[in-house]
Amino acid sequence: MIRYAAPALTALALMAAPVSAADLTNLSDSERAAFRDEIRAYLMDNPEVIMEAVGLLEQREAEAEARADLTMVSQNSAEIFEDGYSWVGGNPDGDITLVEFMDYRCGYCRKAVPEIEKLLKSDGNVRLIIKEFPILGEASMLSSRFAIAVKQLEGDDAYKQAHDALVAFNGEITEVALQRLAEGLGLDAKAVVERMNAPEVSQEIIQTRALAQKLKISGTPTFVLEDELLRGFVPADQMELIVADKRSNKS
Repeated sequence: MIRYAAPALTALALMAAPVSAADLTNLSDSERAAFRDEIRAYLMDNPEVIMEAVGLLEQREAEAEARADLTMVSQNSAEIFEDGYSWVGGNPDGDITLVEFMDYRCGYCRKAVPEIEKLLKSDGNVRLIIKEFPILGEASMLSSRFAIAVKQLEGDDAYKQAHDALVAFNGEITEVALQRLAEGLGLDAKAVVERMNAPEVSQEIIQTRALAQKLKISGTPTFVLEDELLRGFVPADQMELIVADKRSNKS
């Protein structure tokens, strides 16, 4: 085990050097060379120690990142969970909240949609919040502006329809295409397209980007599940396990 590596190396060094050289910070050149030779010999004989040390380092780094994520979520909880403009679905009164930062042109975001729907169907006590986070170019920006404009003009139900349509859309995203999409959804297409460039729409995107920067989010999808950041695609069965764990910690 890795916990034995340091004592073993020290013992080897002490055997290779005079007793008076036990202070490893004050070695002569010959003692230092012997010490290094013993370390090399030990590692060559026990190469698994290196992988154990790497594994321990990765574990500590992951734990440090998790602690940092907890702090970031706690410090920005109001903006994450109660920003006053992001769409809220699932069970608005649910005891567990799942927040998704998403981009309509992101393949993994599209892949995540049926997984999220599966979670919401299997667990009727999850609150879902969608954060419009366009980061993959002009088509992404147009899509998010369209979705936000629909929400601001037509309300939450219309936003959900537009959101689902944008996730499924496979053509080129242009204002003309979005106008036709709005018409197909029975919306006031002209008003929606005009609203897309309104400062109120821009402000939502600016605020979400600022929040993402605070949370060190640079990719999509990224989820906030209660107090935990989940960076990347997460299948429904894993989400269900995490939800169960969060819920058990509350009781």
